[in-house]
Amino acid sequence: MSGASSRVVLVSGLSGAGRGSILRALEDVGYETVDNPPLAMIESLVGRGSAGLGIGVDIRSRGFDPAAVLATLARLRERAGLRAELVYAWAEESVLLRRFTETRRRHPLAPAGRVSEGIAAESALTAPLRAAADVVIDTSELPIAALRRLVEARFAAVAEAAPAIALVSFAYPAGLPREADLVLDARFLRNPFYDPKLRTRTGLDPEVADFIESDPDFARYRGMIDDLLGLLLPRFVQEGKKYVTIAIGCSGGRHRSVHLVETLASHLAASGWRVSVTHRELSRDGASETAPHAGLAPAGR
Repeated sequence: MSGASSRVVLVSGLSGAGRGSILRALEDVGYETVDNPPLAMIESLVGRGSAGLGIGVDIRSRGFDPAAVLATLARLRERAGLRAELVYAWAEESVLLRRFTETRRRHPLAPAGRVSEGIAAESALTAPLRAAADVVIDTSELPIAALRRLVEARFAAVAEAAPAIALVSFAYPAGLPREADLVLDARFLRNPFYDPKLRTRTGLDPEVADFIESDPDFARYRGMIDDLLGLLLPRFVQEGKKYVTIAIGCSGGRHRSVHLVETLASHLAASGWRVSVTHRELSRDGASETAPHAGLAPAGR
């Protein structure tokens, strides 16, 4: 794994927000991982020749203190040839409450009290880590498969200088994807929802695709998107950006945004970019998240 020997990822965040899932995803792309070592041991763990190291750090860690974590991170970043990053896992309180209820676990900061009190205390305690994180991953509505792709795209060791591009379709009423770097709107295009034959289908269906592309402004809009990304993506490369998330939204997140993401993914993959695709609302419905694309490779490969 080229270059991974000089990379360490500290993974922190709220209890129940998916820190363990992030560590497992790092393992899947070749990292060795250590969960909750004593804080004083972190620096001694780094640099032992592993291909890459992911370290879980949260309120259960012995000697946990946000200021000490940040000081440790700063010292790691001073080491020549070492790339050290901080990831913070976060989720909305309602989601965390549901997860704790489903697993019947007690919150570490409220073993005898209300889970909501523990969440509030932990949010306040770890706020400095969230503020300083290189990336905050909101897992509130993020399927496990999408989380793994996100971790792979950002942290897998690859030789390419180009950033990995994650394309996400979504519904505006369900909220914007918090990880989005760029948001595009497809709500003005013809809506297949109002055609009874197409309403229950998705943007992955060829007939739905034809319906959307029959909009007189579709080709112009696609061309404008291509022109915009033709300007932005090379500049992202110059800036050394490693990961870009482009979100496209429509009213229901099932038709127009899905088709636009699919056509854009095919175009970018054919142009040599590393692309991953997530259809957020389709994944919630249990439908296929990704359609096949010629030349579309998983991000980070």
